[in-house]
Amino acid sequence: MVDYHAANQSYQYGPSSGGNGAGGGGSMGDYMAQEDDWDRDLLLDPAWEKQQRKTFTAWCNSHLRKAGTQIENIDEDFRDGLKLMLLLEVISGERLPKPERGKMRVHKINNVNKALDFIASKGVKLVSIGAEEIVDGNAKMTLGMIWTIILRFAIQDISVEETSAKEGLLLWCQRKTAPYKNVNVQNFHISWKDGLAFNALIHRHRPELIEYDKLRKDDPVTNLNNAFEVAEKYLDIPKMLDAEDIVNTARPDEKAIMTYVSSFYHAFSGAQKAETAANRICKVLAVNQENEHLMEDYERLASDLLEWIRRTIPWLEDRVPQKTIQEMQQKLEDFRDYRRVHKPPKVQEKCQLEINFNTLQTKLRLSNRPAFMPSEGRMVSDINNGWQHLEQAEKGYEEWLLNEIRRLERLDHLAEKFRQKASIHEAWTDGKEAMLKHRDYETATLSDIKALIRKHEAFESDLAAHQDRVEQIAAIAQELNELDYYDSHNVNTRCQKICDQWDALGSLTQSRREALEKTEKQLETIDQLHLEYAKRAAPFNNWMESAMEDLQDMFIVHTIEEIEGLISAHDQFKSTLPDADREREAILAIHKEAQRIAESNHIKLLGSNPYTTVTPQIINSKWEKVQQLVPKRDHALLDEQSKQQSNEHLRRQFASQANIVGPWIQTKMEEIGRISIEMNGTLEDQLSHLKRYERSIVDYKPNLDLLEQQHQLIQEALIFDNKHTNYTMEHIRVGWEQLLTTIARTINEVENQILTRDAKGISQEQMQEFRASFNHFDKDHGGALGPEEFKACLISLGYDVENDRQKQTGSMDSDDFRALLISTGYSLGDAEFNRIMSVVDPNHSGLVTFQAFIDFMSRETTDTDTADQVIASFKVLAGDKNFITAEELRRELPPDQAEYCIARMAPYQGPDAVPGALDYKSFSTALYGESDL
Repeated sequence: MVDYHAANQSYQYGPSSGGNGAGGGGSMGDYMAQEDDWDRDLLLDPAWEKQQRKTFTAWCNSHLRKAGTQIENIDEDFRDGLKLMLLLEVISGERLPKPERGKMRVHKINNVNKALDFIASKGVKLVSIGAEEIVDGNAKMTLGMIWTIILRFAIQDISVEETSAKEGLLLWCQRKTAPYKNVNVQNFHISWKDGLAFNALIHRHRPELIEYDKLRKDDPVTNLNNAFEVAEKYLDIPKMLDAEDIVNTARPDEKAIMTYVSSFYHAFSGAQKAETAANRICKVLAVNQENEHLMEDYERLASDLLEWIRRTIPWLEDRVPQKTIQEMQQKLEDFRDYRRVHKPPKVQEKCQLEINFNTLQTKLRLSNRPAFMPSEGRMVSDINNGWQHLEQAEKGYEEWLLNEIRRLERLDHLAEKFRQKASIHEAWTDGKEAMLKHRDYETATLSDIKALIRKHEAFESDLAAHQDRVEQIAAIAQELNELDYYDSHNVNTRCQKICDQWDALGSLTQSRREALEKTEKQLETIDQLHLEYAKRAAPFNNWMESAMEDLQDMFIVHTIEEIEGLISAHDQFKSTLPDADREREAILAIHKEAQRIAESNHIKLLGSNPYTTVTPQIINSKWEKVQQLVPKRDHALLDEQSKQQSNEHLRRQFASQANIVGPWIQTKMEEIGRISIEMNGTLEDQLSHLKRYERSIVDYKPNLDLLEQQHQLIQEALIFDNKHTNYTMEHIRVGWEQLLTTIARTINEVENQILTRDAKGISQEQMQEFRASFNHFDKDHGGALGPEEFKACLISLGYDVENDRQKQTGSMDSDDFRALLISTGYSLGDAEFNRIMSVVDPNHSGLVTFQAFIDFMSRETTDTDTADQVIASFKVLAGDKNFITAEELRRELPPDQAEYCIARMAPYQGPDAVPGALDYKSFSTALYGESDL
């Protein structure tokens, strides 16, 4: 058995196939949809192939008989293409190219190709069906081709209540069989097995042919044969199905049933007046119900989106700083999750909400309903205002996060520097107060006193050298306070303690000096060499301490230039080391000279140098420490240089991609603006072109994802600036979102134009003329006309104000008519023009969009359903009475729509009222709002 459920996707054609009728040409794929999944194993059942062969053969013969011929074997009789071409001529009423009468294979292929080309010219997209398969007698391809022909010429044009083809045929069957017991048509297979549905269709239209009450549901074969025989005898519908095949098959073939049922549809295509009236009412009620559902959906979606915005903005406006970099980085990571995960779906919801709102308003205008006014606070403008507030808060939040991270980095660096300098100073001052308070000079010898004086002078020199460090400690503490460091209290306490101690040391130093100077006259002997050693050793020792402090100092850089500056300064420092080494050797030589003199003169030196605590061992130890720290500093600077080089590579990489993506988005935005103005061809062609253009934009998304990945690396590397590009990730994201929104809105505008055209019956030529006139007067290409431009456009189209409708003068074309209007000084009256402007510009914005222009012209040039027409339809159902009863509504309308009317109709109050009478006139008027009262 041929798997046509799997192959049906090949036999489909789109809106361009030329489908027409009240419902418009829907996609063939809509009624090729897969049915229940439970019967997939039956797709290979030979019974289905048998049913299709018999049904399709009978269907073909019903048409071929008109040409005086028929087929016996559907696989073989179409192989030479002759009868296939004849069949197409009969069912289409058109002439095909002359067939080739040769018997060779090439002649047969050429004939079949002519038939397939004719099918394709009718807008049918044939997939995987070639002439060679038909010539070779391929049963699968032959049956598939015949089914495609049946769909195109027998089923496609079926239209019931704006549904077409399969859905329309199914709805027609359901409507016709609804009053019959034991009949429930839900599909085109098992719903027909008992035969009652076929008999119900016949009885509904020709009740004299069927005694329906005598039929039994448990005798399907009798029921089926009865319907087939009556249809063949009285309705001229050939017998296409076999009762035993249908009954003995778990699931009859859907295509065979559809083919046979379509014959009944065409036989009974003359609908009764009451049915037409009921259909009109159902159509109006269906539109009303659908619009109410769309309004509820809009209110729900708008509420959800506004609630999300309301919850998110306080989070983005929270500017409470954290104490550590880790906590701020976590907030930054949370913000990135919001940008990557939480916000994009909301962007899509906002765009879809605007599209749904525009579509709803278009449908309301097309059905002459009042415009939809959302609840207070849920207008599109309210959502846009909330969204704008959200994005403002979002931008400020990101800037605040980055500034806070920079501030905390600076604070950590300063705090560590403060602790290092404070620790060095506290270590130096340890014991200094006790030393200055010591009254050792009272019991010292003259030589000892002189030594104490010299030692005190050395101490004062050392004290002055440490003045800079104390000032640096105070300056760092002040900066930490200004930057709002979280541990400022402890820093201030420690700094105050150091300053108080420093003041005390100054006072004690002055007091001790005064005491020593009082006894200085008694001092005669002084060891000049020790004094010279102390004077040179102290600053050299201080220089080494400062050097060690600088070599261990932390550094933070953000650019190549900054690290290269540090490397240059370090190289300059290393160039001073030879001079420092010579100074060290000179100081050590002084010490050695003092020892040599003492030994040569048999002088016993008690203890160390009395003028300084800096011994040669200390100098050598610190010198070795400096020598060890220099290469470590080299490695640290080189590592940082490598890191900055890597950061520079990330900057250039991001800039290279951003300088491509940014201009691309800008170019696409400009192209969309030109496309919306310069589009030619049918609206379907324009829509198809825009959707292909949209797909090309969506296909560019990987480039944006790559840029996001590169931006993520830059964020992780804490790179805050990029001189190689003017584009930021925020600019790219906003541009991308605007691009997607713009193309979606443009597509929605064309879709709404298609809805307007199909609903109002506007021809393609009229639509093109409207577009050409609109574009001609849209001088700034802004997509909207000012009042004067709009007035000129109406005059150019021949709008007659006095008769309140559009009028063409004789057989003039539009150019001749415009020339005549200009030459005679014709113009629109102010009152009439103000009335028109109130229709096309209800918000008084001073601009008329193309959609408003089309709506106005469609109302002026086409006929639509009105309240009077609906009232007339209800009057038909009511038998010309001024009221209608609930029983009449339930009999003529589907159950849900009948109950909809009953619930909303007011009791009839006229003089001819009866119990249960309902007022259909006020109900019909209310459907169209106050504009039709």
